[in-house]
Amino acid sequence: MTSRHFLLILCMMGPMREALSLNLTTPSVELQNLSAVPMGCSQDVPSIFFSLCDLNAAWGIILEALAGLGIICALLLAVIFLALAPSVKRDERKGSLGINFMFLFGVFGLFSLVFAFIIGPNMAVCEVRRFLFGVLFALCFACLVAHSVRLNYLALHNHGPGGGLIFLLATGLFLVEAVINAEWLLITNVRHNLPSTVSIGHPCNIDNQDFVTSLVYVMFLILASLIIPCPVLCGHYLHWKRHGRYIVVTAFLSLSIWVIWIVMYLYGNGKLGHQQAWDDPVLAIALVSNGWVFIVFYFIPEILEMTRTGYGYETDTLNMMKRFEECPPSIIVENRAFTMENLEMTDHVETIKIQDKLVSPYSNYCGLYPTLPLYPSQVETVNHVPLPRISMEPWRYRL
Repeated sequence: MTSRHFLLILCMMGPMREALSLNLTTPSVELQNLSAVPMGCSQDVPSIFFSLCDLNAAWGIILEALAGLGIICALLLAVIFLALAPSVKRDERKGSLGINFMFLFGVFGLFSLVFAFIIGPNMAVCEVRRFLFGVLFALCFACLVAHSVRLNYLALHNHGPGGGLIFLLATGLFLVEAVINAEWLLITNVRHNLPSTVSIGHPCNIDNQDFVTSLVYVMFLILASLIIPCPVLCGHYLHWKRHGRYIVVTAFLSLSIWVIWIVMYLYGNGKLGHQQAWDDPVLAIALVSNGWVFIVFYFIPEILEMTRTGYGYETDTLNMMKRFEECPPSIIVENRAFTMENLEMTDHVETIKIQDKLVSPYSNYCGLYPTLPLYPSQVETVNHVPLPRISMEPWRYRL
């Protein structure tokens, strides 16, 4: 064998050696990739979605199930609400249909936003989190505040502002938080992209205190939704007081949830040594729990109120004085036997025609006792309280 053949053999062994080395190293790389995939997830699943299927960290799967169930429940309630809306014939109840449907839309958005806190963060996800968290909560609480304002009128007078005015009030309260979050998002993004400043990395790397500070207006709406409906509980109309109770209970539970998650988000996670790992679960739990509070303690009772009757004053014992105003005028002719005036013949004929009718002396009595203290000298001067009168000519009534 010549040296030329030997060199040819060496040249052919080089590629074979590289191929052999690749075959030996490839299984180790695949094993590393398999070890990086959590239990319950497939290799085709991107890493940002690992929390949706990771069996070791079950919080994502539990919240995913609760959020999905909340979305389905919100859609079913929307269908039921739209089906019952034409049956509401009372104008006072019709005025709250618009804000209640807008409230349900906000609850649907809260359950949908849970998935943004379960998946891994990136630029688009972080912007959605920061903007919609406060905006969706502001939408729900703005509807509660607007409904509370209207209930204050209804509980006192059984008549309140129209539905269009209340809808505009809720929209205005909601847009304030939208403007605040939009400005905060633009300012922080521009500040992070300035070349003269030191970049802090990912846009999700914001201080927890800044995130909570951006929600101060939402906290104001929570307190307003808790305080404003309190006078409704002292109103005169029981059916409107029930609506006030729903709002007070919902606002109180929401306030409790917000106090808990803010304390955990600012102090609790750091004390437990899970500063970054538990931030997203805390916010996701706050969204799910508050969404279910909205559905169970407010919206479902509101749907039940749409099927109830008894919103008319005829069935309300507190409207007894209203019946005095609707009593028919007296058709009994007062006794003219002792008057000193000479009546004309035409008036006398008309008087005879009226008195010949079959009329009871108590036809002007409405069945309700007067509530004002009356003295004998004041009986003839009181005109707004119908009293039974006994005629001095009983022979004219055919009893």
